[in-house]
Amino acid sequence: MSIRERLSGNEAVAIAMKQINPDVVAAFPITPSTEIPQYFSTFVSNGTVDTEFVAVESEHSAMTACIGAEAAGGRAMTATSANGLSLMWEMIYIASSLRLPIVMSLVNRAVSGPLNIHNDHSDAMGVRDAGWIMLFSESNQEAYDNMLMAHKIAEHKDVLLPLMVCQDGFITSHSIENIELVEDEKVKAFVGEYKPEHYLLNKKEPIAVGPLDLQAYLFEHKFQQAEAMRKAKQVILDVAKEFEELTGRKYSFFEEYKLDDAEVAIVCMNSTAGTTKAVVDSLRAQGVKAGLLKVRVFRPFPTEEIANALSHLKAVAVLDKADSLNAAGGALFEDVTSAMYVSGKQVPMVNYVYGIGGRDTKTDDIEGVYKDLLEIVKSGKIDNPYRYFGLREE
Repeated sequence: MSIRERLSGNEAVAIAMKQINPDVVAAFPITPSTEIPQYFSTFVSNGTVDTEFVAVESEHSAMTACIGAEAAGGRAMTATSANGLSLMWEMIYIASSLRLPIVMSLVNRAVSGPLNIHNDHSDAMGVRDAGWIMLFSESNQEAYDNMLMAHKIAEHKDVLLPLMVCQDGFITSHSIENIELVEDEKVKAFVGEYKPEHYLLNKKEPIAVGPLDLQAYLFEHKFQQAEAMRKAKQVILDVAKEFEELTGRKYSFFEEYKLDDAEVAIVCMNSTAGTTKAVVDSLRAQGVKAGLLKVRVFRPFPTEEIANALSHLKAVAVLDKADSLNAAGGALFEDVTSAMYVSGKQVPMVNYVYGIGGRDTKTDDIEGVYKDLLEIVKSGKIDNPYRYFGLREE
């Protein structure tokens, strides 16, 4: 029987980490993820876990310590945000190239400059091609659930890639919601023990980690990473099925909210999906066939599945909470439009960049997007596919 609680997103993630009881947690504080290692350190100090907690001098050192611990054969976790992730950048790529299944909570925040501590997705988008599996979380419940599934995905023999669980800074990380926790013993059984095949402290198999890798082999090793990411898709579905049997909560690559018979739809990630669902319900009551596709798995990107899910629509808007500054739309928009093109499924599509630096996303804003989509359906024209909402006009 599940345990009903009221927790912030940060608390929920810290409790998931406590239940997993990793060998090592290395962290350096940065808003708005600071509470996660702070809460977890209390579990260490009171003996609730036997994790080795490493308080380092920077986020670069935090990821370095996780890499060392994981390479040695331990299960390692950390948490960070924004500039902290940026400081890890070198080690983020090393963690994935060494095929180390580290799990990180990324509490999404704007990357400086100028300095801003509030939510957008510029940190996650900055490492989207770094070889990490990326799961996004609409609510505190999803952040908790994604953390419980993370190790089973990352440590699978066909995957062996690091994984980050994303949630929106302050919006979910610091907001308290009702949540259902899984009992400790069930979490322990579900996650299982980490038993790597190759690791530095195995005296029966001396190995080197991170050697020089020049023209003769690097291409093949990068291809192996790409293959692992492709194989992760099935592992993600398999783990989600096991999790559903355990909890009754169902997850996939994305959530389709009233999408089956929809004529217009929005594609978005994280907490914006909750606001969008409220607008969809309101529009449905008015007879408008609106729908939502909420992306949960951003890497590996479910290309074919998203294209199939959107193919019947008359118009689609993709919302990006980060601007790629490329004059050609945000990262999610680029991936969705690429998926549609490659799959041969053409639907009129527009992009909206929004919420930069924590700018409020209101139901009025989302209603405006659906209104624009209905106008596109009516006129058959898209004057400008690269748009913004919530931007002050001065």
